[in-house]
Amino acid sequence: MQEKVLNGRKIGGLVLIAILLIYAAAIFGLVKSVIRIDNGGNVGVLPLCIAWLALGWILLPGLKVLAPQEALVLTLFGKYVGTLKGPGFFYVNPFCSAVNPAAKTKLNQSGDVDSNKKGLSLNVQGAAQADVEMTTKKISMKIMTLNNSRQKINDCLGNPVEIGIAVIWRVNDTAKAVFDVDNYKEFLSLQCDSALRNIVRLYPYDVAPNVDTTGDGVADEGSLRGSSEVVAERIRSEIQSKVEIAGLEIVEARITYLAYAPEIAAVMLQRQQASAIIDARKMIVDGAVGMVEMALERLDENGTVKLDDERKAAMVSNLLVVLCGNHDAQPVVNSGSLY
Repeated sequence: MQEKVLNGRKIGGLVLIAILLIYAAAIFGLVKSVIRIDNGGNVGVLPLCIAWLALGWILLPGLKVLAPQEALVLTLFGKYVGTLKGPGFFYVNPFCSAVNPAAKTKLNQSGDVDSNKKGLSLNVQGAAQADVEMTTKKISMKIMTLNNSRQKINDCLGNPVEIGIAVIWRVNDTAKAVFDVDNYKEFLSLQCDSALRNIVRLYPYDVAPNVDTTGDGVADEGSLRGSSEVVAERIRSEIQSKVEIAGLEIVEARITYLAYAPEIAAVMLQRQQASAIIDARKMIVDGAVGMVEMALERLDENGTVKLDDERKAAMVSNLLVVLCGNHDAQPVVNSGSLY
């Protein structure tokens, strides 16, 4: 189904003025005909005036008002006739009806109205009621943000993680959105869930060895936490390929929440703490060994004191204990001889 934009229909103001003028003429003709009959004259245009006053309102539902970035998909007796786009006062066939299956669908996103109003059931008669119903059928062409619910997904290592995304999207083709899928909002939400699962399962939460996230057969350092922009772009591309049939455009996708699942969060925190402690200890030991080597070299260069191998070993041991300890050292000072 291809979108067909109805051009040259912004004549709603002229049509409304014409209808009002004809109504005024009909009322004037009705009064004149009644006066003529009372004076013994013929009926004249009385039947035409009565017919217009009784049936002229049928033309009023053909008047459509659209705000900027709004569209209206119209069908005539089940056949797609076109789409009204852009701001203006339009006039179309009064028997055309607007179609929007997702009009009452409320997702966790911007731009949706409360679906509990059930079509705005107001006690309004005639054309006013028709216009109120039409406003619920308008399709927003604005950029909208879908905050999909958080999902629990296993990463490539089998660890369960909770992740949420925000998808920025808009409707590009109103005909595809209305006729090619049953409900384009629900369709988008389901495709977001599916694409999120397909991409997240390819990455580990943190950098892991021997993991290929790109599919080229070479291990890399991709991860959900460290490569969030790359992951978000792959999610956007995956969603776009799925919703193209519905005439939707995915502008951007962003990860809004990322954490280990509660059942393993404590264990993974201990693992991260252990890794951090090991890295810190390694740095401390490397620094301490360098300082000991520098101290021994300076003592030998300056000839401050001559130490045999046994005393050097004792000095190295004492320095490493002082430098690598968790607490401040409290040494015992020997005030006597060296030996």
